[in-house]
Amino acid sequence: MPQSLDPFAPSADSADTASLLIELVDHLDAMLAYWDSKQVCRFANMAYKDWFGRGRNELLGTTLRELLGPLYEANLPYIEAAYRGERQVFERAIPRPDGSGVRHSLATYIPRVVGGHVVGMFVHVADIEPIKRLEFELRAARDEAQKLATHDFLTGLPNRLLLHDRAIEAIARAKRTGDKVYLLTIDVDNFKLVNDSYGHPAGDQLLIDIAGRIKSCVRDYDTVARIGGDEFVVLTTGGPLQEGIEALATRMLESARQPAQIGGRY
Repeated sequence: MPQSLDPFAPSADSADTASLLIELVDHLDAMLAYWDSKQVCRFANMAYKDWFGRGRNELLGTTLRELLGPLYEANLPYIEAAYRGERQVFERAIPRPDGSGVRHSLATYIPRVVGGHVVGMFVHVADIEPIKRLEFELRAARDEAQKLATHDFLTGLPNRLLLHDRAIEAIARAKRTGDKVYLLTIDVDNFKLVNDSYGHPAGDQLLIDIAGRIKSCVRDYDTVARIGGDEFVVLTTGGPLQEGIEALATRMLESARQPAQIGGRY
């Protein structure tokens, strides 16, 4: 009668079975290891070679501290909790062996309990770099969508919606501090002639130039907004005296009136 080819069948040789199991875990992308009660490695799969630059034979007999190096102290609370019998699941970034950045991982520490005592722990570390990359892309897309909703697409300045929100905040703050809130409006005279004479790209370039000039005249925490066409608004706060605001308006007008070079022409 032919012998079963199932390596896990009762009649299979136990040494062959163990060899097959080791070969199986060596092909996993995740790191698998067992550390005894003294935090000494008794088993590790070959994934550690890719992650830490050290294969199974190099890890056997080494301690967690020797493997983790600078990461050990950050992992210590989870290690101690696992040796108290508490299963641990946490994220961590592991530097790449070649120094080309880090890999994000999800580590699981599973206590091995024999006779009511923790005699070691099993470690499973999965690569979650694709998930982290997706999170980053989603966060960037969310931030970009928020920016598109609150900023002018041409100049990058806050739009009418964001100006409204900041004005409400400024008024509420001024009620507490006694400061004044000022809105200054600026528009470009005869702007339509620029578009008609030089084309819309030239008009867009002029608007970007004007936006930069206005911003250069205000403080970092003031708001310069484009609310449409050639219309700009400056939201600023200050004391009860008008002289500072009048000086600001004068600076902006003088800056805006300077010749602009658009498409090689003034």
